[in-house]
Amino acid sequence: MTEITPNAQKVYDALKKLSATGADTLKTADDIMRVSRLPKGMVNNALMELVAKGYAKRVAREKAAGYYLTK
Repeated sequence: MTEITPNAQKVYDALKKLSATGADTLKTADDIMRVSRLPKGMVNNALMELVAKGYAKRVAREKAAGYYLTK
């Protein structure tokens, strides 16, 4: 996973730590922000990078989008 930024790596690790590995275990950006200890803007940018590169999936919900790992 050398082709992602350090912040994206932190977010990826946070999703792993939160066990967000499927659609039934979605985590919000706020959950990820608490575990990764990154500001929300950086978390959102890193999540968009992970989604664009196929490492994570975004699921739109009523209040907040949820994310989980695909790789």
